[in-house]
Amino acid sequence: MKNQVKNLDPSLIEAFSSKLRGKIIMPKDVNYDETRKVYNGMINKHPGMFVMCVDVADVMASVNFGRENNLLIAVRGGGHNGGGLGLCDDGLVIDLSGIKFIRIDTSDNTVRVGGGNLWGEVDHATHPFGLAVPAGIISTTGVGGLTLGGGIGHLSRKYGLTIDNLLEADMVLADGSFVTVNKNQNADLFWAIRGGGGNFGIVTSFKFQAHKVKNVIGGPTLWPIERTEEIMAWYHEFINNAPDELNGFIATMIIPGSPFPDFLHGNQYCGIVWCYTGSQEAFNKLIKPAMDLNPVFEHVGEMPYPSIQTLFDGLMPPGLQWYWRADFFNELGPEVSAQHLKFGSSIPTPLSQMHLYPISGAASRIGAEETPWAYRDAKYAGVIVGVSPEPKDADKITNWCKEYWEALHPYSSGGAYSNFMMDEGQERIKASYRHNYERLSKIKRKYDTNNLFNVNQNIKPA
Repeated sequence: MKNQVKNLDPSLIEAFSSKLRGKIIMPKDVNYDETRKVYNGMINKHPGMFVMCVDVADVMASVNFGRENNLLIAVRGGGHNGGGLGLCDDGLVIDLSGIKFIRIDTSDNTVRVGGGNLWGEVDHATHPFGLAVPAGIISTTGVGGLTLGGGIGHLSRKYGLTIDNLLEADMVLADGSFVTVNKNQNADLFWAIRGGGGNFGIVTSFKFQAHKVKNVIGGPTLWPIERTEEIMAWYHEFINNAPDELNGFIATMIIPGSPFPDFLHGNQYCGIVWCYTGSQEAFNKLIKPAMDLNPVFEHVGEMPYPSIQTLFDGLMPPGLQWYWRADFFNELGPEVSAQHLKFGSSIPTPLSQMHLYPISGAASRIGAEETPWAYRDAKYAGVIVGVSPEPKDADKITNWCKEYWEALHPYSSGGAYSNFMMDEGQERIKASYRHNYERLSKIKRKYDTNNLFNVNQNIKPA
């Protein structure tokens, strides 16, 4: 049984604090409640202590302190995890938000990023050089959590997942030691962190391969929800045969308000959000079949890459109530699209929605065993998100998500993208890694025998 911070001798905490450059925040401190907030306002955990790390030495000291005092340890980067796995009750939270730096090497277009950086900060730094690192679709997401889980987004069909562009990482292990991992050093650990989550240590820096992306052509096209089955059937054939330069995720949603036109507000739609890395002329030819389907609204144009990354930030600020359910899918057949029509027509709140992200293109050309991310053969990573600013809506959005997921799950590939999962139990975690789970479990035993890092989508040591 884990010890609780409140049971520690104050002199122990004082001695620990003297070893740190960063601050310790305790429940008695005035900024404690603000510090324990995360992106999902539904999460209400009360850690016993935060260590606001500012360098690797702080992380090493924190790991040693937590291990030596038998504390539950959570690691927080951007705080975006849907299930609130960056926090733990009564234990120690190692917060990386103070470990921020971005260094760009234009000789080989690589980018070194701190463990506490957010993706919007990376985009801001790389854009003036005409570079981008494949990431997600929200700029406030933390680099660490998104990367360690896989990383799917606007550039996945062209350049692969975020993990496919990870070249190296620096880590603090469960014994407090510091290591560098890449394809030549600690190669087993490098394999494990490319999709295996935070199970193996705390990553304090990442080195990515960036790509020449300056502006993109992107934005949404919308059709009435009643046309969902037709649009999904067309989309399935179209996107899986499209050139890698074109990405587009399909969604069911309600248009909540500004910046969309008034006539769209409050209505349900089936939509596709496009991102293209080629020319406007080529895009116009490619997208003509979608335009021939007569969308009721389209707002697609050229924009800087950071702009498409921030497109939805205003609609999804921190502190909303969130509940997620997810699965991988191979097909969008009539039975599946009928469920999307049914639940897309009964979306409970204006911000709740469903997304299907394509895994075709470059992301699908990595072998299923080359990284822990085992569903390279799936066509889509699906996620259902119930969202509301109102705590009173928590049950409503949760129930809608669960019912939607239960209707779709029989048609799924069996597992889910771990970054889209809540706290769903060990069998779901195993399903999400397929045959790679056993290998991950053996690596976990080697580097974290006692499962010190377990507040995550946990892989048990073999």
